[in-house]
Amino acid sequence: MKGVLVSVEIDARTVAIGDQVMVGGQALTVHDMTAMSQGRKRLVFATGESFVMGRATVLWASRRVDPRIGRGRRW
Repeated sequence: MKGVLVSVEIDARTVAIGDQVMVGGQALTVHDMTAMSQGRKRLVFATGESFVMGRATVLWASRRVDPRIGRGRRW
């Protein structure tokens, strides 16, 4: 995968497949996710483990981004 690795703050709305999150001191890569009731998401990691992320849960993740792709800057 191309791009640079950046740290981002994520919650249940902004988590993405491919994000590497730290849970219990272990780096895990999000492989799949499912939306649940009350704004929660069940994350399934590449190792097969799962984690339910609450609506108010905030984590730090490593994410690969391509700096050449703009995000629609407003001037």
